[in-house]
This record gives sequence, structure tokens and C-alpha cells, in this order.
Amino acid sequence: MSYMTGGLTMLAEMLPTLPPSEKKIATYILEHPEEAIKLTALELGKRSDTSGAAVIRLCKSLDLKGFQDLKFRIAGDLQKTTDEGFRDIKPNEPLQAIIEKMTNNSIQTIRETSELLNIDELEKAVQLLLHAKKIHFIGVGASGIIAQDAQQKFLRINKTVYAFSDIHMAATLVANGDEDDVVVGISFSGETQEVAKVLELAKQNNMKTISLTKYGSSKVTEHADIRLYTSATKEPTFRSGATSSRIGQLQVIDILFMRVATLRYDETVQYIDITRDAIDFLAQNGRKNRSK
Repeated sequence: MSYMTGGLTMLAEMLPTLPPSEKKIATYILEHPEEAIKLTALELGKRSDTSGAAVIRLCKSLDLKGFQDLKFRIAGDLQKTTDEGFRDIKPNEPLQAIIEKMTNNSIQTIRETSELLNIDELEKAVQLLLHAKKIHFIGVGASGIIAQDAQQKFLRINKTVYAFSDIHMAATLVANGDEDDVVVGISFSGETQEVAKVLELAKQNNMKTISLTKYGSSKVTEHADIRLYTSATKEPTFRSGATSSRIGQLQVIDILFMRVATLRYDETVQYIDITRDAIDFLAQNGRKNRSK
């Protein structure tokens, strides 16, 4: 991306949870983005009947470095072409319309998630995963499927990885971990109590923790050393948002995996070749047995 984006998405997604003064500033920016990027923090505070200090607090709530960071992102947003937004299916929806809507929703989720990712936090997460003795991916329900996908990827490059759908088993494993282990808590809402508790337990054992949630503060992010975000997609009648959230989570896992892989490129290629040969060996044996 040639310019930073995602400022308007961050504001829109955090709006319901912001304190009153920060909400007034966020609302003003969303209604007057072109004007807001030309103002100083003090001027924006006056225009929104708040203060310059409240503007700085808003940027902190957004996990940004400062007001300049927010303005750069909004300026990038203003250069983008208008998108269609997330669309839910209707009764008796034609197949072609479903194809178009689901494709649009997936593309928008990927785009918004890329805008919300913080490069510095991503790199920190990569370094933890790269040097971890053991990696524990924790997720419940649909997020558990993402944890299993992550396990499958990292196992192929010879990392010691666990992903349990049974949260009691996950807690048992984490309880026996140490400071060289990394726990990745995956929860779209960020409010999954079991995931938050496992991360809390990991922190008590001095383990490194990473969260992957929708944008904003939550029970899960509260216990994370590193916070990674996906787009907070809408969840209308048929929960196409749940479908889109899965796409965003998979996108972040793929980015983490590819970055770890490229930092150890020669080793990665060797391990992938070995695992591919092992799978081919099993397939060949299966064909031989069927031919008998």
C-alpha cells in the first residue's frame, strides 16, 4: 500500500464504545473528514466542543501513535474509491447475487483488515512465533477452526504447535508452559471468556501472549502483550459477517506464517519439501492398497 489507510474504519468501529468526549470527536471526524485532516488537535477539540487533550486520548484509544498518524490514515481513506459495503442475502436470493455479495464481502473484509494491521505489532508477533519453543493457538467455536488452520501451517515448517478445541486441555497445556512459549488467543468478538482466561493463565506463567480479535479493547486484548486486529464486520440476519470474520482471521494467520517462513526461507523450503514427500508417500501407499 502506497499510503496509510483505515482511520475512518477505526473510528466507525470504535464509536459505540468510546467515552463521551472521544465519541464527539470521532463523530465530528466521520462527518467532516476532509476538514478534520487540516486541523491541529487543539482546533479539532474546539470544533467538536471538547479539547486537544481529548483528541490525544482518542488516538490512544485507537492504538495509534498520535493525531498525525490518524490524519495520515484518514487522508489515505479519502483517496480510495467508494466501496459497496457489506451486504446480506435476501429471501430466495438468486445464486448469481449470492456469488457477487459474498465475493464483495470477502474482498472488503480483507481490505479493511489490511488497513487495521499495525506493522510494528505484526513484526513483534512474528519474532515471538519465530523464536518460540512451543506455540499454542487458542480459539472456541469458529475461531477454533482458525486455530487448527494455524497449527497445520506452522507444523509444516517444523514448529511445535498446539491447537485444542477443548479449552480444559488448552488450559492444562498452558499451565505447564514457560516463558519461551507463546499463546495466541483468537476470538472475533474479543469477549470469549474461555480464551481470555487462558491468556490470563499464560501471563501468570510469564508466557508471551498475542490476541487476534476485531478492532477495539476487549477481555481478550486485556491479557495480550501484542494485539492484532481484523475488520469488525457486521453480522446481519444470515451471519454473512461470521463468514467474513473467518476470512479476516485466516488472512492474518497467513501473513504471520508467510513472514516467519520468509525469514527462514531455506529451512522453510526444506521442511515443506519433506512434509510434501511424506504426504505423497502416504498417497502412493493408499493407491497400492486399493489396487490389491
